[in-house]
Amino acid sequence: MKPFGGVVLFLDRSDINTDEIIPAKYLTENSKEALKPYLLEDLKLPGFDPVRDTAEIGAIVSRANFGCGSSREHAPWALEVKGIHIVIAESFARIFRQNMYNCGMIAAELPPASLDVLFREFGGTKTILSVNTAASTLHFQAGDKARSFPFVLKDFERALVEAGGWVEYAAARY
Repeated sequence: MKPFGGVVLFLDRSDINTDEIIPAKYLTENSKEALKPYLLEDLKLPGFDPVRDTAEIGAIVSRANFGCGSSREHAPWALEVKGIHIVIAESFARIFRQNMYNCGMIAAELPPASLDVLFREFGGTKTILSVNTAASTLHFQAGDKARSFPFVLKDFERALVEAGGWVEYAAARY
């Protein structure tokens, strides 16, 4: 199972698409590792610098419809090679969400009110996320401020996460 959690990157925008996660011009790369330097290269947010702001993160918190756009698996791969194994948002594009679980990663959905609390109380601070997959809880900590939220992790999603992804899951069972 991959490690989940770490320093959180807050991206306060809906509809972050797969071209912003990993630009299409890098889809000819022949390894996941080759995608690493280009993660979020085309994401335009005030004050955001993709090199500086993704250097040490382990999680992303965003808004609705994360991973929309084309159905490429390169987007979760680019996150994976940077050590980002969990994205938290109100909703995800269906194929992106499944690609996350197929890679043994988590696409955790929280309601808008919970995301509002996270952005208001933790955005702009160094926040650490701890994930308890057994209890399906997300724990955010910044200094002496802390909040926990439950999330839904269906049985098959949990099995994919615990196995490390679809390939490992299938290899162990078939």
